[in-house]
Amino acid sequence: MATVPVLLTEAEYLRTSYHPDCDYVDGLVLERNLGQHDHARLQAMILFLLMQQEKHWGMYVLPEQRLKIRPGKYRIPDVMVLSAGAPRTAVIEQPPLLCIEVVSPDDRMNDLIERARDYHALGVAETWILDPSGKQAYVYSADGLHEVNQLRFGQIALDLEELFGGL
Repeated sequence: MATVPVLLTEAEYLRTSYHPDCDYVDGLVLERNLGQHDHARLQAMILFLLMQQEKHWGMYVLPEQRLKIRPGKYRIPDVMVLSAGAPRTAVIEQPPLLCIEVVSPDDRMNDLIERARDYHALGVAETWILDPSGKQAYVYSADGLHEVNQLRFGQIALDLEELFGGL
């Protein structure tokens, strides 16, 4: 992950737009690895499938929205699942129900685990990490990182065969 070598205050970060948006960690703006075709396609499919169930599952879904982990630290999950009653704010500050990361070709698993730890520290029970090139799925929770063959959190579920088959 590249780092812009300029230190910014939190206020400067919050009033600046980046394209694509960047994480912010203790004064440093951190670029996120950009996905390619399979990353973009998988992220779109996840959004599509989850959005179809928003009312039924009592939640709503946001792509690439700023999430405040703590003062001075912001992450941009690929997908966030929030409870239907969660506040609609410019920056999400309460723990989402679930964060989802789609692995990009340049991502390192250690970086994704660090992101998942940040989400967990905020109070996110699970982070789903989906690797389109390896057609693998992982769940990060209080028990650590585990490869899984199904994605389910409460009533929220995604069919891996459907997701990976659509690439």
